Amino acid sequence: MMIAFVFAGVMNVGSYWFSDKIVLALYRAQPLEEEHEIHGLVREIAQRAHMPMPRIYRIPSYAPNAFATGRNPEHGVVVVSDGLLKILNTEELKGVLSHEMGHIKNRDTMISAIAATIASCIVMIANMARWAAIFGGMGGRRDENDRHGGVLGFLFMAILAPLAASLIQMAISRSREFQADATGAQLSGSSHGLICALQKIHAAAQQIPLEKATPATAHLFIVNPFPLGSFIKLFSTHPPIEQRIERLKNYRAYV
Repeated sequence: MMIAFVFAGVMNVGSYWFSDKIVLALYRAQPLEEEHEIHGLVREIAQRAHMPMPRIYRIPSYAPNAFATGRNPEHGVVVVSDGLLKILNTEELKGVLSHEMGHIKNRDTMISAIAATIASCIVMIANMARWAAIFGGMGGRRDENDRHGGVLGFLFMAILAPLAASLIQMAISRSREFQADATGAQLSGSSHGLICALQKIHAAAQQIPLEKATPATAHLFIVNPFPLGSFIKLFSTHPPIEQRIERLKNYRAYV
């Protein structure tokens, strides 16, 4: 367990520290030109949140989406796609940008890294158990029935442990999306823009999958970049869009 924890920690600390560079390179992101209106919107949101101004990048994709990265608010990065800039009006853009600034303000990258470390540790232990069972590592001179029972038990754990790890990450990711929605509504001063933006982005995501999107980075985006079937939705890193909108409507009622 200690070996698995050390390996998982090293891998995820490295990913956390260089997360912005890794993801920006993966999606071929480029700095957004200074004259674009988004800079003014982000600057306004940052001042309201008492946060440093993050760097702003764009990715060349017709699929409308956005995400935030960076290991802390001082190294925050907000990324938007070309498709997002084309379909959203100013109020909707402000809602999306406030949501992403909410992720940075809430230090969700750090929380995700901790969750990933725990999940990776579980998966590594499961893999060790599986190989031990395959190669007779259950050892000892126990009778044949006990040995077969131990092998089956370890194989059972090896199958269920990765699923449990995925469920942990999924639960944490969903809770952070709800929190970022609430923070975004607070920072933008209204939930209406974010509600309309989520509806537009979700509808477009079913028709235009994001190029180069991978399951490993899907949790970063404001809306899952893959078209989702009814069964796959159960294991999505994002809450159902209907639940997010309903919560935002309830939030609006109290603002």
